[in-house]
Amino acid sequence: MRMWRIDGDKPKPLTPAALPTENELHQFLKKDPSLLGVPLLIIGSEVVTPYGKRIDLLAIDADGNLHVLELKRDRTPREVVAQVLDYGSWVATLSRDDVIEIAEKFLGQPFESAYEEIFGSAPPDELNGELQLTVVASSLDASSERIVNYLRGFGVPINAVFFTYIEDENRRYLARSWLAASVDTPSAKTKSTSKRAPWNGVDWYVSFGGDRPWEDAKRFGFVSAGGGKFYSRTIRSLPVGARIWVNVPGTGFVGVGKVLAPAQRFEDARVRIGDELVALASQPLTGKYKHHSAVADDDAEWVVPVEWIKTVPEADAYWQKGMFASQHSACKLRQEFTLERLAQHFGVDESE
Repeated sequence: MRMWRIDGDKPKPLTPAALPTENELHQFLKKDPSLLGVPLLIIGSEVVTPYGKRIDLLAIDADGNLHVLELKRDRTPREVVAQVLDYGSWVATLSRDDVIEIAEKFLGQPFESAYEEIFGSAPPDELNGELQLTVVASSLDASSERIVNYLRGFGVPINAVFFTYIEDENRRYLARSWLAASVDTPSAKTKSTSKRAPWNGVDWYVSFGGDRPWEDAKRFGFVSAGGGKFYSRTIRSLPVGARIWVNVPGTGFVGVGKVLAPAQRFEDARVRIGDELVALASQPLTGKYKHHSAVADDDAEWVVPVEWIKTVPEADAYWQKGMFASQHSACKLRQEFTLERLAQHFGVDESE
């Protein structure tokens, strides 16, 4: 590898220096996995497997997929490739709970919080759906390249990356080269049934925002969404009896309640005020809940009547880093991190 730095009109060649040690690479990647060119969160170092071996580094990406990073060290090409494949066979079996347990033991903080710090959002509902295996080396021999390329040809999600130092006067740079031009390989998909957070069959997430004032919903007992299929389809899926946790996007959670009846179009919707069911459209609402040309059901505003268990003003909305949020108007709320904190904050018994 040869690199150049432009200094005025005279290009000066950068010369290769001594290769970094495998231990140095381990520490570099543990501290800053972005050296691989892919945003990653390291969730484990020297992770002990049930077979007594230790995975050098275990990481997760923004899609919730796991990455096994194995240093070549002094092993032969056959040994290191066999080792990373062995580790991959175990990592692929890890459930969502297993992943979170490994991560929190290493991170020393809630997994969800650490994930949001790196990726800017809560973890996806499914973790470890796909897998990437990477051999990390200070240099790579022809035999290793042949083995890795052969396995990739059969769809094995494996690649290799090697690093070298480049010197420029008194400065030293770490240069990276991937064996394959792209790190996007056909990944090993595993059954998702064990990778999803379990759902308790009761709790739902609801997003209430746009031009809809929370004070309307709090005062008259409803949530609503619409103006397009993406928004109306999910709000209409809320079942009677569901417990909903309402989030105002960009602000936080403002209430928890119980669905009283199926969703209805705004012009037909009735809500409970006291002991009576009254037409919502006849109430002194602040927001506008009608959409232009909303003839089709998909384009209409849909209203779900709610009996509130507890609500707070929008100014007192509750939010913690790592909590679940979604662009969907409504969806099942599976994330234990969010449920535990909401239940505690709003004084609701999770088991009820």
